[in-house]
This record gives sequence, C-alpha cells and structure tokens, in this order.
Amino acid sequence: MQSPRGTHDILPSQIAAWHKLETAFEEIASLYGYQEIRTPIFEQTEVFVRAIGEHTDVVGKEMYTFPDKGGDSMTLRPEMTASVIRAAIQHKLLAENPLQRLWYAGELFRYERPQAGRYRQFHQFGVECIGATTPEADVEVILLAVALLNRIGIHEYKLELNTLASKEVRQMYREELVKFLQDNKEKLSPDSQVRLEKNPLRVLDSKNPNDKIVVIDAPTIHDFLDEVCQQHFDTVKTLLTAENIEFTIQPRLVRGLDYYSHTVFEFVSSALGSQSSILGGGRYNDMFVEFGAKPTGAVGFAMGIERLIMIMEQLQPDLYQAPKPKVMLVTLDRESLQYAQSIAQTLRQAGISTVADLQRRSLKAQMREADRLGAHIAVIIGENERQNGKAVVKNMQTGEQQECAVGDVAAAVTGWL
Repeated sequence: MQSPRGTHDILPSQIAAWHKLETAFEEIASLYGYQEIRTPIFEQTEVFVRAIGEHTDVVGKEMYTFPDKGGDSMTLRPEMTASVIRAAIQHKLLAENPLQRLWYAGELFRYERPQAGRYRQFHQFGVECIGATTPEADVEVILLAVALLNRIGIHEYKLELNTLASKEVRQMYREELVKFLQDNKEKLSPDSQVRLEKNPLRVLDSKNPNDKIVVIDAPTIHDFLDEVCQQHFDTVKTLLTAENIEFTIQPRLVRGLDYYSHTVFEFVSSALGSQSSILGGGRYNDMFVEFGAKPTGAVGFAMGIERLIMIMEQLQPDLYQAPKPKVMLVTLDRESLQYAQSIAQTLRQAGISTVADLQRRSLKAQMREADRLGAHIAVIIGENERQNGKAVVKNMQTGEQQECAVGDVAAAVTGWL
C-alpha cells in the first residue's frame, strides 16, 4: 500500500522542521497582533465558486468536489481566504471588532500535477487583515511577511508589486487588453486562447514562452489608473520605501484568483533553481459582496509550507535535528524496571525529557541506545542501587559518573545539563 499520488507522509525524522516553522508562524503573527482561526477542511462548493471565480483554473480544474449523503455539493478547501471570510461573515466577527487580524495554518487540496514542493494535499500559512481599506493595511501584511521570512532565515528574495485597481478601472483595462489579445490570438498558446474568452487577465500570467513574448507589448493597467487607485498604490510604495523594503514593479503580476483588487504582491526566490514564488497575496475588497455582504476592505497573503521547508533545507542543513531526550534510564535486571520507571516519572515532572528501556535489553544495548538517541545523561539502576535507594548518574559526554540518593537524581541531572 502506498500513499495517494500527490500526498506525502511527514515522518518523525522530518517533523522538527514543521515545528520550527509553526513556532515562527505563531510568534510573528502574535507580534503583529494577529489571532489564529481554524475552519473546516471542506465547505459548500458555492463558497469557493463565488469567491475564487468559476473561470479560474482552481475552480475549473483543480477542486476536489463531491456530493455528500444529503445531496449537497461539498469541496475540500483549495485555499483558505474564502473559508476565513465565510467564517467572519457567519459569526459576525466585524460586529465584535471592526478590524480583524487573523492567521491560519492548515491542509489544502488541489488536483494538479505533482512536482517539487507542490502536492495535491499541501499546507499553507497565511494572514488576513479584514476591515481596513487603507494602504497602511497592505503594507502591514507585507511587513509581516518580511519579518516571517527573516525569522526563518530566508533572506534572498525579491518582492514584486503591482496594482489591479478598482473593479471599474479593471473593466476598462480588460476591454483594451482583450482587443490587443484578439489581434494576437493566433500567437497565443491553446490555454491562453481559452483564457482570452473567460479570464483574459490570466494570459498576462502565462508561463508559456510564446505567450510571454506576446504580452510584452500588451497595455498595462497602470495606463488606466484613476486618481484614487493611483494614490492608493503610490502610498503603498512610499510606506514600503520608508521601511527600507525594496520592491520591483511588475505590471503583469495578476495572481491566480479572481478576487484580487488594488495591491497584489509576490515574494520570489531562485533558491529552488528557477525563480519562483514562495509567498503571494494582495487586497480583495470585493469578496464580501460575493457572499451577499457589504463591501469590506481586506488584504492578506499565503505561503506554501512544503516549498518553504525545501528552501530551508538548503539554507539550514541541520533543520531536521529533532529534540533529543536529556536522560535515559538504564536497568541491569528486570526487577529494577518498576524502580526505574518511578525515577523517570520524577524527572519528567521536573521538566526533564526522559526515556526508559522498554525492550529489556542488555546493559550494552541500552548504552548504545542512549548514545544513538543523543541522551546527555544515563541513569543506571541495578540490584545494589535498588536495595540501597540510590542510582548511578553518568554524564554521556565526559564519562564522569556519580552515585546519589534516588531523591537527589533530578538535582544531579540538572547540575550536568
């Protein structure tokens, strides 16, 4: 039996990296005042169709959708923003506080071709700042992203920035873009020819080499910005510059989902070879309207955890070093097993990570195991120690050992840690 294609097991030897990332997520998010939210891993299909857009690749090709026993259409979540906004509306979070700073980490599901760092069941960390329409909110989430990347030791990246403006401006731009693409339709790839009819902005984001050549001469949205949209984008750039955050304007950055407006951004890195996105996000003021609520300012980002770990593996070779037990109890006879378990419990209650032999192995085998585990100290119990209420505490690094009363074992261990 094998795990399903596009999924992967996270083994005990690998979990230390995940714990390090999860700790960093929580620390940085808390530093910026963000609180964790957790949503179900499946939703009504309409949640994603409305929020993401029915003509996107995610909705059209990649969702795991199924009827439940009641006949309702359900979908394993392919992204988290729609679920978070659904929860915010359902539970009236903005009535409790008109500005919600939220973060999440969890599993997502997309049926796409598996490749390095991309799976059909994958994990993301993300933040959503809900209730603010100001450019300061855009900058806050970007600064949080920078802080997180710095915290986990990723410093080699570029921030690419663009604006998708308001819905009205985007519609004017869309009309001009369609005219240009129609004139060059025969030069476009088959996928982009389909997108031209359904979602023309996505043609700008095509990875096809021929498409990239065609769109070089395409009009950009910057030629259509009104005063309000221009001012919003200029303020974002000014605030980032004031914080010494370098960025590149990428006029063809559109992101892969329909719900974005105004500021969009990606952090790209060549750490995995060809330059690719490690984190992306933007503003999505119109998503609330798709759920029947009033327009509400919102901005956020998401990052793939598997891809982050691949980068971190290259930068930090010791990433997978799991925490080691400090102490191993070693017994010389079966009669000492219960006695050793009591000492182990005392050490654990003192906050000292401790393991004991459970296979009734020889002294030599137990000492080898203590060495393999990287235990700092071995506490050795035999008939003599048991009868006299004592234990031998041995420093595995120096070879030094001492005999002490069983009640003093914790103190002796602590003295060597």
